[in-house]
Amino acid sequence: MSLEKVAERSGVSTATVSRVLNNIGVVKSTTRTRVLKAMKELKYYPNVNARALAGGVSKTLGLIVSNLENPFFLDIFRVLEQEAHAHGYEVLVANTDYDANWLNSSVRIMLGRRVAGLALVVSEVDPGVLDELEERKIRTVVYDVGSSRRNMLSIKANYKKGTHRVAEYLKSLGHRKIAFVGHHTALGPLSDRKQAFIEVMQRYAPEVQFTTVADSDGYAGGRRAARELFASGFKPTAILCVNDFMAIGVLRELRDLGLDVPRDVSVAGFDNISLSEVIYPALTTLHIPRDLIGRQIFQSLTMQKPGPRAPEEIVIEPELMVRESTGQAPKQ
Repeated sequence: MSLEKVAERSGVSTATVSRVLNNIGVVKSTTRTRVLKAMKELKYYPNVNARALAGGVSKTLGLIVSNLENPFFLDIFRVLEQEAHAHGYEVLVANTDYDANWLNSSVRIMLGRRVAGLALVVSEVDPGVLDELEERKIRTVVYDVGSSRRNMLSIKANYKKGTHRVAEYLKSLGHRKIAFVGHHTALGPLSDRKQAFIEVMQRYAPEVQFTTVADSDGYAGGRRAARELFASGFKPTAILCVNDFMAIGVLRELRDLGLDVPRDVSVAGFDNISLSEVIYPALTTLHIPRDLIGRQIFQSLTMQKPGPRAPEEIVIEPELMVRESTGQAPKQ
C-alpha cells in the first residue's frame, strides 16, 4: 500500500498525508482524523527507515541503558517514550546488563538504524564509543559516563555530594558501624558513590567502622549482599545501598534474618524510585528526578538547529528524602 493510495482515499494531497505522518506543519483536526482513518482502513504502515534514507530525516531515537529491570532506567525510558510519541518520534531501547561489549554492539545497531539521536544511560561506556559518536556527528546525551564532547550533552547527578550527605546523616543518628552495598560494576557513577562513602568513613575512623560488599544489580543481588555482610561477622547498624533496587532486596533479607528496620538496622538507598515510598518501611533515599532526565534527553536529541554544538553539562543535586527506614542507632 502506498502513500498515494492513502491520499486518494482521504481526499487530500500526498504532502498533507506526509505532514500527518511526520507530525509537522498545520493540519486541521478533521483532516488528520480522515487521513488516520484511511491509513487504518488500508492497513498502511509507513516504512520509517525508508523515509529516513530517502529524506535524510530520521524520526527514531535510540536509548541504551545498563539494566532495564531497574526502575530507575525504566522510568527514564517511559518519560522519553512519552515525549517522543507526542512529537511523532519512536524510541529504540537496548539493554547492556553492564556489559561493555553489549554496549558497543548496541551502539552499532543503533547507528545502522540511522537514529536521529542516541542517549547512553549506562555505567560501562568506554571513550572509544564516545569518540565514534563524536566523529559521526550523532547527537548524543550521556548520563554520568565521563566528560562531554562536541555534539553531546552530559547529564550528571552529583552522586559524590549526595553520598556524603546521607553518610553524614547516618552518622548524626549515632551509627558507628556502617556498611555500603554496591554492585560489581566498577565504572562510572557507581564507583563514585562507593568512593564517596569510603572518604566520609575514613574521615571518622576509628570512631566509625565500615565495610563494603557487592553483588549483581537488583533485588536478588541486594538480598545476597546482605547475607554476605552479616555472615562476614561485621554487624552494621546502618546500611547505605548504591540504589533503591538493591536496598529493597536488603530490606527483605534483613526481615528474614529476624532484624527490625530501623530499630536494629537503618537502611538508605539512592534514586527515589516509586517503590521506595510504598514498601514497608518506606525507604530513606536520595532523589534523582528521572522525569527531568527523560525530558532533557528528548529536548537535546531533537534540537531544531542541526549540526554540532558546544559541549553542555547539566548537574543534578540529589535531594535527601528521610523516611521510616532510618532511625537512631540502637544502644550498645
